[in-house]
Amino acid sequence: MNTNTLSGKWKQLKGKAREQWGKLTDDQLDVINGRRDQLVGKVQEAYGKSREQAEREVDEFCERCRCN
Repeated sequence: MNTNTLSGKWKQLKGKAREQWGKLTDDQLDVINGRRDQLVGKVQEAYGKSREQAEREVDEFCERCRCN
């Protein structure tokens, strides 16, 4: 995955991320600021998922949104 692309498109993707992971607050999404590792960690924490599950979800999100 191209993490630079995720960061570059973050302002556009933030709303879609909020729809996908409704438990994440706007403040958390602002702090994440397009950093994949931060997004994975917050998804993992908010939803009680394993690291692998959270990474898979973020990767699927990026595929759908064409981040990579």
